[in-house]
Amino acid sequence: MNFFIGVISGQSAGPQPSGAETIQKLCDRVASSTLLEDRRDAVRALKSLSKKYRMEVGTQAMENLIHILQTDRSDSEILGYALDTLYNIICNDEEEEQDAVTPTPVSGKYKNGSMPDENAQKQADDLGAQFTETFLQDPEHVTLLLSLLEEFDFHVRWPGVKLLTALLKNQGTQVQGVILVSPMGVSRLMDLLADSREVIRNDGLLLLQQLTKSNAAIQKIVAFENAFERLLDIIMEEGSSDGGIVVEDCLLLLLNLLKNNSSNQNFFKEGSYIQKMKPWFEVGDDNSGWSAQKVTNLHLMLQLVRVMVSPVNSPGATASCQKSMYQCGLLHQLCTILMATGVPADILTETINTVSEVIRGSQTNQDYFASVNAPSNPPRPAIVVLLMSMVNERQPFVLRCAVLYCFQCFLYKNQKGQGEIVATLLPSTIDANSISAGQLLCGGLFSADSLSNWCAAVALAHALQDNLLQKEQLLRVQLATSLGKPPVSLLQQCTNILSQGSKVQTRVGLLMLLCTWISNCPIAVTHFLHNQENVPFLTAQISENLGEDERLVQGLCALLLGICIYYNDNSLENYTKEKLKQLIEKRIGKENFVEKLGFITKHELYSRAAQKPQPIFPSPEQMLFDHEFTRLVKELEGVITKAVHKSSEEEKKEEEVKKTLEQHDNIVTQYKELIREQDAQIKELKEQAASMSSQTEQMQTTITQQISQIQQHKDQYNILKLKLGKDTQSQANSQGDGSQMNGLQSEELTQLREEVEELRKQHTLLQTQLGDKDTLINSLRSEAAQTAEGTAGGSDNTQLREELEVLRSRVESQLAEISQLKTEKQELLSRDEAGTLNAVPSHESSADTAKMAELESRLAAQMSEAERLKEEARSLSQGRADLEQELASATSTVAILQTEQTKLQTEVQDSKKEQDDLLMLLADQDQKITSLRQRLKLLGEPVEDEDDLDARDVTDDDDDEDEEDD
Repeated sequence: MNFFIGVISGQSAGPQPSGAETIQKLCDRVASSTLLEDRRDAVRALKSLSKKYRMEVGTQAMENLIHILQTDRSDSEILGYALDTLYNIICNDEEEEQDAVTPTPVSGKYKNGSMPDENAQKQADDLGAQFTETFLQDPEHVTLLLSLLEEFDFHVRWPGVKLLTALLKNQGTQVQGVILVSPMGVSRLMDLLADSREVIRNDGLLLLQQLTKSNAAIQKIVAFENAFERLLDIIMEEGSSDGGIVVEDCLLLLLNLLKNNSSNQNFFKEGSYIQKMKPWFEVGDDNSGWSAQKVTNLHLMLQLVRVMVSPVNSPGATASCQKSMYQCGLLHQLCTILMATGVPADILTETINTVSEVIRGSQTNQDYFASVNAPSNPPRPAIVVLLMSMVNERQPFVLRCAVLYCFQCFLYKNQKGQGEIVATLLPSTIDANSISAGQLLCGGLFSADSLSNWCAAVALAHALQDNLLQKEQLLRVQLATSLGKPPVSLLQQCTNILSQGSKVQTRVGLLMLLCTWISNCPIAVTHFLHNQENVPFLTAQISENLGEDERLVQGLCALLLGICIYYNDNSLENYTKEKLKQLIEKRIGKENFVEKLGFITKHELYSRAAQKPQPIFPSPEQMLFDHEFTRLVKELEGVITKAVHKSSEEEKKEEEVKKTLEQHDNIVTQYKELIREQDAQIKELKEQAASMSSQTEQMQTTITQQISQIQQHKDQYNILKLKLGKDTQSQANSQGDGSQMNGLQSEELTQLREEVEELRKQHTLLQTQLGDKDTLINSLRSEAAQTAEGTAGGSDNTQLREELEVLRSRVESQLAEISQLKTEKQELLSRDEAGTLNAVPSHESSADTAKMAELESRLAAQMSEAERLKEEARSLSQGRADLEQELASATSTVAILQTEQTKLQTEVQDSKKEQDDLLMLLADQDQKITSLRQRLKLLGEPVEDEDDLDARDVTDDDDDEDEEDD
């Protein structure tokens, strides 16, 4: 015990042992002591030596310290000493190394130098990485550390949090993997945020920051452990933007959870956490004296908003967040900061960038931003105030870039806003008493500052992006250059400045504006070519061999000339597509033209601008390319190259093929429409056939019921007949008159039986006819599903409906007849029961005779009805034959169309093959002519060169034109 006291106090009577020897003795004491107090004192001594003798403690004591963590879980004090010691040997923070490398001042200078030795710091980092690898050789050590964090004791939990944070800093990926597979590992770390002790909670924030770096799986788990709710509560408790470093740590953790993680972003939006961000941006009227911490906090809050609406997110998620920000008033708060006074420059710049992305592509948000006015007298639109900053060369460069980005986002997919900006340039809408956006853009376009020229040109190009109407409207803009001179168009003034040889940045901006303006607008191309100086200027710029700085200008001139070829409608006789291509071939050369065109995409700044929509440049001199313009170049470079290499014959053939294909497409479109109509008719026929089949089934059910009723009546009739026969035999001997009457009644009953049998036959015949009708309906349904012609279906359906109505009436008549038979049967039964067979009056015999006549007439009517049904069946079969003929004609028409299409495709392929063969023959002929010319030259014969022949052809053409004019 005295040894430990001597080590700690530094007092000893004998020779001092070395640090390594002391550490070795302490490690032996930790490993061999049986008393907990001895081990505790030894670990405390190791802790005190761990900073000065980091290497020795780390190499000799790490295993013993880990063993202490595993075995002495009941003593929190020794656990705290062991964790602190491990943290001291693993941590690489500079403040933890000050005791080990503390320079001593001598005469105002450091003994070891004016600054800490970088090599010493690098060596310390290497030590930390080495000891971290040693600790992580067994993943169970991390699991052990996670279990220790469950201890509530401050002296165990706090050093455990710091040690785990240091491990994550040194070997983040490996520790993240162990925590991810550990049961409840992330949940244990999330419990640190609920600790009532602020020191542990704040260090827990730092731990979670390291844990969530670049690991989407852990980010999702942390988010679903209610991290958003807890972090937002801490931010509000700490005072939001006025809070301290804790608010900054919470915001950094939120950025880790949300950046490039669509799942967490959606969870954040669905949890209505965007609405809770609104109070962060409530800025008062007095904005003087912003602290550095408040600037940092607000900057991170703005970045958090930008993460939710970043252009790299999916369009649907971005649009949903933009809608929520507008509805909860967050956009209003941001615009308030934007127009407030006394806001620091970096916060104002970041606010402009944030508002830009909140309104980008959202029509509602863009309309709201257009209605925002600055608090000035008189009030001015926020857009005008921002553009004034953009074209002012005294403003900071990053602020001007932010304003340009805001203007681009305001016009992105906003044709209404584009029209409003262009309208401020038109003569009918110019107000001399106020400054408009168009006037500011024109002023910046023609100012002496090259950066203002570039920004104004790009902003004006975005007002024309994908908007043919505004491109044509801008051609009407006239500018007054000086007193006494007529006004010139904006297009002409741009080309005039371009030809004057200004700075490279100015020319690049003007060329990008012109390319965007005339692309996909033949009228603008015609206006551009109408100036006789433009084409010679472009060809001269492209053909010259200039330095590296001018290569980009040459490439843009080539792109502009290529657009004039590709979108040329041949309305100007002197500058048709063919003549411009001949000019390129003679003055520049096709290969040279394509090479100069490729200078654009090969420029080092092109790929940087193509990555993100936001214009981010390290210096004003590197501000050359716009993101939307890079998309235009990518779209046009290939088609312009093909257009330049095509000959006039190829273009004519392609136009002919296009016309043929268009005609064919029109025919196919017509037939498609016809087929759609027929499909609709077939669908109606199917529905009608289905309804008829259901009606037929109902009628069949009714007939089946009637047949069963008739069978019952027959059985009852047979029973009556037997019964009446017996009574007749018993009374035959008593009364002769009665026998006559019985004979009459038996004859009457025989006739009734024959009528019933006849009715049964008629029912059987009707059932057969109904079966034929069902077969006919099914055949019509199958034919209607296969054929494309359905025009004749309407009449057939009408006939079928009429037949069904007839069948219904027939069934009703049969029901009436059955009811009459029932009535007659009841009368016979009543006669039998009354026993009055011998006293039947004569008028009853006459009534029976009338009934017999009526039955005969009914039978005749039913026979005629059967004949009529046969005739209707014949007419239906004839209609089916007509439908089959129409189906055959439609099938033949489709086959003819398919044959024509195949023939056209074959002709196109044959024309291409013939064209290739002609090109091969022309190449062979050129080679033969060249060889013959060389042989003639060798023989001394005069031979004219190709240039002489071309000059003569041009002279002949001019003479012919002069003669035609005369």
